[in-house]
Amino acid sequence: MTEAAWHEARLIPTSGISGAEEQEQRATSALLAVLGAVREFGQGLLKPLGAPSGLIETFVEVPFDLAGRRIFPDGLIRVTRGKREWVSLVEVKTGRNNLNGEQLENYLDVAKEQGFDALITISNEIPPAVGVHPTKVDKRKLRKVAIHHWSWTFVLSTAVVQKEHRGVSDPEQAWILGELIRYLEHPRSGAMELEDMGSSWVPVRQAVTSGTLRSGDVGAADVVARWDALLRYVGLRLGRELGTDVTQVLSRKEVAEPQLRVQALVESLASQGQLFGALKVPDAVAPIHITADLRAGQVSCHVDVEAPREGRPTTRVNWLIRQLKNAPADARLEAFVLNGRGPGVTELLGKVRDDPSLLVQDPKREIKSFRVAVSFPLGTKRGRGRGAFIDSVVESVDTCYADVLQQLKAWVARPPRMRDVDLPPAKESALSSTALSSQDGPDYEGQDS
Repeated sequence: MTEAAWHEARLIPTSGISGAEEQEQRATSALLAVLGAVREFGQGLLKPLGAPSGLIETFVEVPFDLAGRRIFPDGLIRVTRGKREWVSLVEVKTGRNNLNGEQLENYLDVAKEQGFDALITISNEIPPAVGVHPTKVDKRKLRKVAIHHWSWTFVLSTAVVQKEHRGVSDPEQAWILGELIRYLEHPRSGAMELEDMGSSWVPVRQAVTSGTLRSGDVGAADVVARWDALLRYVGLRLGRELGTDVTQVLSRKEVAEPQLRVQALVESLASQGQLFGALKVPDAVAPIHITADLRAGQVSCHVDVEAPREGRPTTRVNWLIRQLKNAPADARLEAFVLNGRGPGVTELLGKVRDDPSLLVQDPKREIKSFRVAVSFPLGTKRGRGRGAFIDSVVESVDTCYADVLQQLKAWVARPPRMRDVDLPPAKESALSSTALSSQDGPDYEGQDS
């Protein structure tokens, strides 16, 4: 037998997992152990929840009594720094198992009785927005105990970004974190990526295609929630590759009242058959705007970029074209003029490369901004794989970022230059009545009075 058939020993093995219960227990123990062992990783996950930067201790299946019943949360995290102590219970689900509201409320009651700070839930459910929990619980139970949710996609992305991009100071801790990443990436770990658009996807999609969907139809809100979850998943996945935090773009009103975005998306889906959203990559010139048109069967991504504030219109067009060397020829360019209303001048990138003047409608009008858009076929299947809706959106965003957004740089004005003026030496004259001035040109000869 050759060494190629040998299996390397792993710190956290996936072999021997016999069922969902053991899968959850192993995932819980592995994650909590690494939280305590790798300082940067533990602080990166817990500090945003209000935990201090201190000693992290983790425990599994800690027993508590609640109204005569024995309660066993999956885990407990305790962080101490000096006299300050922060404690959170942990509930974990793997695979397709979803969190249970009644169970979570019991844990919230335990946390309140014990004076703990929070309850952390971990599952493959991705909430539609940051700060929104995927499971409904009685809000009265959250008056003294906070509830936080991590998707396994978020945990994995955070681990990869910490190890590969931000770094781990201790080499042994870096290896331990790498073992956790290997485990979570294995299909048998139960830490799945977004796999499904939900049971409402097919009937809602068919109603959109036939033009019979109404904003009040059952299932429309569920599809909209899944869409925002998909955008968050795409952002986490892209951020994992880039080593940064890619976030969904929401208005202040949408953050304060998430229902406003739900209503806008449902109305757009019913009236136009479109789902929309945007992702922001730090230091990129602009957000990526994503539109899934279910009626047209297309997903489009576009980027809006400010044009240079100097130069002729064709000069500004050429400035953009030079940065789009890797963009496909069928990318659509649109030029907007200053104080203009309505759509701008539109043409395909391939044609504009040959003739930049195609984006100039009036040479006397100043171009204010450009839009670069790329479109792709939209999948229809609710799951994953070839022809799937999720995969088509993921691939479209990745391609748009690689071919368009990461190539673009914002225009920067040149700094003002000092005037080159060679002044002749001053004539020595006690009677000279005129001193040299900054307004004198190179032909100044001076005058004797």
